[in-house]
Amino acid sequence: MLETSTRLLELLSLLQARRQWSGTELAHRLAVGPRTIRRDVERLRRLGYPIQAVAGAAGGYRLAAGASLPPLLLDDEEAVAIAVGLRTAVSDGVAGIEETSVRALSKLEQLLPERARRRVHALGAATVPYPATGPVADPETLLVIATACRDHELLRFGYRSRDDERSRRLVEPAGLVHTGRRWYLVAWDIDRIEWRTFRADRIESRPSPGRRFTPRSLPAENLAAYVAERVSAVRDRFQVRIILRAPAATIRAQHRYHLGTLEPIDEQTCLLRTAGEWLDGIALHVVSIGVDFEILEPPELVARIAVLAERFTRAAARSSG
Repeated sequence: MLETSTRLLELLSLLQARRQWSGTELAHRLAVGPRTIRRDVERLRRLGYPIQAVAGAAGGYRLAAGASLPPLLLDDEEAVAIAVGLRTAVSDGVAGIEETSVRALSKLEQLLPERARRRVHALGAATVPYPATGPVADPETLLVIATACRDHELLRFGYRSRDDERSRRLVEPAGLVHTGRRWYLVAWDIDRIEWRTFRADRIESRPSPGRRFTPRSLPAENLAAYVAERVSAVRDRFQVRIILRAPAATIRAQHRYHLGTLEPIDEQTCLLRTAGEWLDGIALHVVSIGVDFEILEPPELVARIAVLAERFTRAAARSSG
């Protein structure tokens, strides 16, 4: 599929570069047969690109008049997916992203075939974004961090903690995690000799990249789950560990909403890690999973479930009639 998409892009570039090509010339340039060229042309036409076939001995293919902009190789679903991302970027927690997204979407629409452009316009006319509130990350800071993660370069920056304490950090960046509202950097803190998570909007000075380093083993296979657990540990009062009497894969398949972090124990049980501020809410959350369970911690949850169980039993007895 990737090879086909690359070839279609090359075909479009050739048609843009010269007014007309014969099928034989295109086949030679792309190192394929004439039948493959005909199939690729049909694919592009189905996507809405104006490619004309010219009959005769000197015939071939050419872009229709007015196709002066380089075509963009996106089908309708891909175009709409990009448009959704650009239109909802206002809630992504990045400073100035709304205005930048509008400019990018305007350029995108100019390069789309007419059919895809109409669908994107319809989406825009019906969409009213809900603006995000709270601190936002600097886009240039995110770019510097992302580049350092890719190139394995040390980062030095000023950081403001949750308690408003300021410090200088030297880290080995591992990855960025976006939670939908916040951006987090996962990195090895050289001075503190441990893995840490840093909120990007609390990085106060533009990070300075340094020398390259050899990447170490990550703190978890799933960085997103790792960040969720670390953030929860700071934010939520009760940290919960529960053994569920069912396979982790079965529970994931039956519950699409966020349960917490699931870790397989064996073929029939798994460990659920979650957190919260309200014990009754945690209890109901666990019961709603619909399998037997055993609470490892906290002890306050065990006591609270005993109270709720007695209350439910009394309610069931009174309501049996």
